[in-house]
Amino acid sequence: MALALATVLAVAVVVAGLWSGLGDSEISLAGALAMIFGVIVALALGIGLMSLVFISNRRGYDEAVKRDH
Repeated sequence: MALALATVLAVAVVVAGLWSGLGDSEISLAGALAMIFGVIVALALGIGLMSLVFISNRRGYDEAVKRDH
């Protein structure tokens, strides 16, 4: 988990450096906040859905579906 967070942080730093190197392009405060909010929501959704997959697998909910078919 810590490795994933460190990787996301490293990518964010690299992208921020590349963005500032573009020159005339700027992002407003509202744009930066919207981007941060979007990334957080996307990460939360992905983490939440993957945790539901693991919980379902560990508790055997998937086995009931496999037996019925």
